[in-house]
Amino acid sequence: MRNTAKLTTAVLAAGALTFGLTACGSGKDSASADYSGPLVVAASPTPHAEILDYIKDNLAKKAGLDLEVKEFTDYITPNTATEDGSVDANYFQNKPYLDDFNKKRGTHIVPVVTVHLEPLGLYSHKVESVDALKSGATVAVPNDSVNEARALKLLAANGLITLKDGAGSEATPQDIAKNPKNLRFKEVEAAQTARSLDDVDAAVINGNYAISAGIKPAKDALVVESAKNSPYGNFLAVKKGDEKDPRVKKLAKLLTSPEVKKFIEDKYQGSVIPSF
Repeated sequence: MRNTAKLTTAVLAAGALTFGLTACGSGKDSASADYSGPLVVAASPTPHAEILDYIKDNLAKKAGLDLEVKEFTDYITPNTATEDGSVDANYFQNKPYLDDFNKKRGTHIVPVVTVHLEPLGLYSHKVESVDALKSGATVAVPNDSVNEARALKLLAANGLITLKDGAGSEATPQDIAKNPKNLRFKEVEAAQTARSLDDVDAAVINGNYAISAGIKPAKDALVVESAKNSPYGNFLAVKKGDEKDPRVKKLAKLLTSPEVKKFIEDKYQGSVIPSF
């Protein structure tokens, strides 16, 4: 039985207030660090919290780890909560996103161990192939800089658009060099892309949000991101300095165990791919 804690509005508000006072620090002071009590990890509900719950229910006790999971449905609060100490770690993001987040928000979050990849996919309720997209079709894409660039690269890799030379991890529709179908882009919060499917011709959706919406990337995507040499593996992350936390080390080992690899492969059937 799942026993997952969810943050209340009051806790989030307190975390936001604390963040302003503590953002300049980095990690726990080694002389005064308190690593007792449960390891509190912020995670997206699917698949991250599900993977952590599997560990909590099946592996943590034997490893001597007291694990508490807190679910978040956005891509911002897990990092700010890790920065201000409301949680000890998080598990939801990839390196390009984290690098962009740290740069823009002055946070000090660092990766610990990469666990899995969620392939980005293009989906539609209106057409069954990319070739069937009509001229002027509207495509929803995530509005955060890293995932939007990732979405545009997926479209470019499948011949729908061509990006300008040098368009990198912060590419936007303004970086499109050729758009033969005259596609229009609707920029929405990543968590809303799956919900936008009835309002647009197609949508590029992050793997975790696709799964949460009952969509199977390996089966339902018109096109799907390649896992080969991908920089978008999702990892366990902490505030800089907390990598030495023995609880974090235990969780990192469990997250990359044969048991977790089998759980991911059996449960997600290619919609989530182990990266270890």
